[in-house]
Amino acid sequence: MSDLLQRLRDRGWRLTAQRRVVAEVLDGDHVHYTADEVHARAAERLPEIARATVYNTLSELVTLGEVIEVSTDGRAKRYDPNARHTHQHLVCSRCGTIRDVHPTGDPLTALPAAERYGFTVSDATVTYRGLCPGCSATD
Repeated sequence: MSDLLQRLRDRGWRLTAQRRVVAEVLDGDHVHYTADEVHARAAERLPEIARATVYNTLSELVTLGEVIEVSTDGRAKRYDPNARHTHQHLVCSRCGTIRDVHPTGDPLTALPAAERYGFTVSDATVTYRGLCPGCSATD
């Protein structure tokens, strides 16, 4: 059983067949699928699942805080089920591959007081960019 499925059960979220298959598709390490990719994978398991159902389910999961919506460089939004563990993202500038990374240190403390301009900083998102091994090999 996926961690996401268990979290949803623990919340008492009604798991219809469609919601279950979306949660199952999102299970795994380094999962960052677009809504269309989630739909395609869900349709392999449940052919009658509608695209609108997938979009609505993803929206609900984001609203619940069980999935993170990741936007990078104007590309399609991706959905990350790793919402319970603090992490950042490493993104390939060419193909868009995304990996979860866990850098040492706290990005909140990396911003000097003089650069806070009086803000009380409560969150920081860091995105590392570069070329993945596959894209680097084609250079």
